[in-house]
Amino acid sequence: MVFENFAAAQGYLLWGTFLLALVLGVVANKTNFCTMGAVSDWVNMGDTGRMRAWLLAIAVALLGVTVLEAMHLADPDHAFPPYRMSQLIWAENLLGGLLFGIGMTLGSGCGNKTLIRIGGGNLKSVMVFLIIGGIAYYMVNPIRGDQTLMSLLFIDWIRPLAINLSGPQDLGSFIAGPEAAGTARLVIGLLLALLVLGIVFKSADFRRGFDNILGGLVVGLTVVGAWYITSNLMLSYESEFEGEMVVSTREFVDPTSTTGWATIADMGMADEAPVLEGWDASRPNVASQSPQSFTFINPMGQSLGYAGGGFERSELNFGVMAVLGVILGSFLWAILSKGFRIEWFSSGRDFANHLVGGILMGFGGVLAMGCTIGQAVTGVSSLAIGSFITFFAIVLGSALTMKIQYYRMVYEEASFPAALVSSLVDLHLLPKGLRKLEAV
Repeated sequence: MVFENFAAAQGYLLWGTFLLALVLGVVANKTNFCTMGAVSDWVNMGDTGRMRAWLLAIAVALLGVTVLEAMHLADPDHAFPPYRMSQLIWAENLLGGLLFGIGMTLGSGCGNKTLIRIGGGNLKSVMVFLIIGGIAYYMVNPIRGDQTLMSLLFIDWIRPLAINLSGPQDLGSFIAGPEAAGTARLVIGLLLALLVLGIVFKSADFRRGFDNILGGLVVGLTVVGAWYITSNLMLSYESEFEGEMVVSTREFVDPTSTTGWATIADMGMADEAPVLEGWDASRPNVASQSPQSFTFINPMGQSLGYAGGGFERSELNFGVMAVLGVILGSFLWAILSKGFRIEWFSSGRDFANHLVGGILMGFGGVLAMGCTIGQAVTGVSSLAIGSFITFFAIVLGSALTMKIQYYRMVYEEASFPAALVSSLVDLHLLPKGLRKLEAV
């Protein structure tokens, strides 16, 4: 899809994103799709229905992106954020995922669920949103001078732990090498998606659960839809654009920037524009939007930046429209189903849990470069190794937090270390002989 001017291209991007997010919000509210709830049901009750719905979303997204990439209709190689970058930031994926998993448990839901709850009238989630958004914004934007929270608190000690690979970090490139990566991605993506689908639908109870199937299917399809729109949105720069020309940010703009577009003037590269890597060589005067799909932590920061900047239309981007769409979609379903309810904190402890949860999700989501949707669904659909690490870490952090909370509730005098060790034993991460508390 080639547009002759920036306004038309940006309008298509924004409205396409908004409509997909609107559908996501409606269906996630209607089906109670919740990744934190999925972990909770599994850990506390042995119910895998919502966990299978989450896995279904992952399988659908993976299958869709694998097929689209093979048809050259999706381009995860140049994604925003750069899931497949050659630097494997495993420590950031792991620590960020753990923090996010703990945070979403204390905050009653992940980033997407926070938006769903806001649409349903939950004022507690408004506070969580503001905390996540504020932290996410200053993790990637200067808080003083040119220093961000990321550079002040994390970069110096955690980035040196990263592993520099010889090529992209997706499983296809990692296993088969750059030359055979395309074929390997197709084979691995299809096999992995089919394997997950087999696990998901093995359960007869799940096969009878319409809402879980609908929720997983729609979440996965909306992720695929966003990949498609952003991978095929191109702009001809032959016509003037206020004296400047618009180009892709794929290789030349910090992936933490708040927009997928940049101007040649911004980058000082007007003479080099026709030969930018990643352009269609047959149409050198066409630039493209950085491919991306749904994620919700950094976009919360973008949304606060948009509001703080006076709601300038020029500041609207994929992330802001995704946030607005999900909230409105959830609100519409809440009204139609008569489920809209104003909720507030039940106690000081409830307030403290949501406060800490929001803080941990803000730091963890940006550190891990995504959330339960942004990494576990969107990132995994690109086969990025870091996304798998983040997915595992989020589930571990959430499950461990739930186990510890339960032990502390049952054994009121139990110490935190005793509850922690017993929880790790329950999760089969420590030998049974180390158990400190009787299993509950």
